[in-house]
Amino acid sequence: MTSTFPHLLLQQAAERPDAPALREKEYGIWQTWAWKDVARDVRHMACGLLALGFRRGENLALVSGNRPHAYMGFIAAQSAGGVPIPLYQDAVAGEMAFVMEDAEVRFAYAEDQEQVDKLLEVRETHPGIEFIVYDDPRGLRHYEQPGLVSVEQLLARGREWDAAHPGAWEAGLAQLDAQDTSVILYTSGTTGRPKGVCLAHAGFVLAARGGQEVDRLTPAEDVVSYLPPAWAGDYLFSVAQWIVVGFTINCPEDASTVAIDLREIGPTYYFAPPRIFEGLLTSVSIRMEDAAAPKRWLFERCMRLARRVGADILDGKPVGAWDRLKYRAADVLIYGPLKNVMGLSRIRVAYTAGAAIGPDLFRFFRSIGVNLKQLYGQTETSAYVCMQRDGQVELSAVGHPAPGVEIRIADNGEVLVKSIALLKEYYKRPDATAEVMDAEGFFHTGDAGLIDASGQLRIIDRAKDVGKMAGGAMFAPNYIENKLKFFPQIKEAVCFGHGRDQVCAFINIDYEAVGNWAERQGIPYGGYVDLASKPQVLTTIADCVARVNADLAGEDGMADTQIRRFLVLHKELDPDDDELTRTRKVRRNFVAEKYAVLIDALYAGRTEQFIETQVKFEDGRQGVVSATLSIVDAKTFAAARAAA
Repeated sequence: MTSTFPHLLLQQAAERPDAPALREKEYGIWQTWAWKDVARDVRHMACGLLALGFRRGENLALVSGNRPHAYMGFIAAQSAGGVPIPLYQDAVAGEMAFVMEDAEVRFAYAEDQEQVDKLLEVRETHPGIEFIVYDDPRGLRHYEQPGLVSVEQLLARGREWDAAHPGAWEAGLAQLDAQDTSVILYTSGTTGRPKGVCLAHAGFVLAARGGQEVDRLTPAEDVVSYLPPAWAGDYLFSVAQWIVVGFTINCPEDASTVAIDLREIGPTYYFAPPRIFEGLLTSVSIRMEDAAAPKRWLFERCMRLARRVGADILDGKPVGAWDRLKYRAADVLIYGPLKNVMGLSRIRVAYTAGAAIGPDLFRFFRSIGVNLKQLYGQTETSAYVCMQRDGQVELSAVGHPAPGVEIRIADNGEVLVKSIALLKEYYKRPDATAEVMDAEGFFHTGDAGLIDASGQLRIIDRAKDVGKMAGGAMFAPNYIENKLKFFPQIKEAVCFGHGRDQVCAFINIDYEAVGNWAERQGIPYGGYVDLASKPQVLTTIADCVARVNADLAGEDGMADTQIRRFLVLHKELDPDDDELTRTRKVRRNFVAEKYAVLIDALYAGRTEQFIETQVKFEDGRQGVVSATLSIVDAKTFAAARAAA
């Protein structure tokens, strides 16, 4: 049978019609769609689009959070012969306008009034948007703009059209092919305008089945879908694997209720970028700092045990009987309740991807019994290149090549990938496609890496970001930044050093963690700018930097990349200010240019620097934030000498 997602959906509905496929929490109650219900609604949504004039080969833009009708909208567009294009729901109208223009969008799906308003704003300059299908009708009752159609109206039109055109939907399905484009995912655009990545059904089906094989996934898995649907990782886990494996995806009521919903569902299969795990650890750290002294003592004692034997027990390695007994007791007292608070108590397999994860952060979760592993991939590879197998998890590697994937390391250290999961092309950009695909069919990832003695891939950094210090030492900024971000007080960091004689850094404090600490210390503050400038906060951050420098001094070839000077930025780096992508990756060159005066001050030996920065507020207004930033000299260490 043709392996497209609409065909696979019908297969699941035929084999497991009454099994739960989708759940959504609404008004505190979980609503469930069985596989037969999903197949029925997808059919009627597709027929509704056809009734409105949706044509084969057209694109459907989706601007939504994790909603059942949004996920069904992906498959509905595909079954109607079209291509879904998800957009980040926190994108502003101007960012959406570029995609709408580039993809010539006539049809769009919006989750609620907020997204409808943005699409209507886009339509003022891009009149090509003819129909906007909306899910949540709240606030839209009195909207009279042309082309607004509720999901309920779409389903009703679809039922009527389907009855009036018997066999038409099936005939359209018969024309689908595994090599057809299943989705266009726009890249985050760290170095320029986003590009539309065209990915075939066959590629994502390979990725889904590869994950199913490696981790023995079954229809009994429960997954909580809370990551942006515009991210390749969510499309892999919440669409491709959902339909291929046939497990249940659960949509939280709201972004603010994800933590509660995680605890209620208790997912068995979990996927999150490192920043989510960083946030979980930060919340744990805050809780423990507020705990009574005996509880803190017990926590620290149990965590020392976990760091020593936890990962070995998880991997099935030999551990003494006495340590196993103590670990079992600690699991009852500390690790179990801790996992339950984070919603990870039923986890069988957890993955992190999207950015490098700090070894200490990775070790923490594995030590308390969470089977956290690394997945390496990019949008252009269907988020699928390497996976870590159980029992073969290394902190500094991202795993062996996934089933069906070939990896090669180029002479310049760049990671090259070949598989059927690769992009078909960049949408309307043959020039850009030619830049990343070579004559042998290998995709050039842009990442620098190496394959170690065990055959696992190690990613050093983005190839374009790896540089050299003036003295010749290799400078890998992301590696240093991840060490900094392990500390709960540090939310983001940007390091500079290429071509220079020393490394300097910008740091963003974690407002929640540092604010909580300041309140306990009796330190008054009047917002982020004020808190970030407090001498006590600078001293705390300096201690974190010193500990990172001590680590670097003990690593081969890294001593020269210790951080010599740093400053704490007066504002958080923000996607709305173009400093981060929508997947929260630093736009390094943009940040360097925007804050050039601060970089100059760091390297000129100044002790402080005034800066005035324009910012965008959530409601679209612009303002200015200004501050005089203190520049701190960090404690550094002599390089550790290797034993003779």
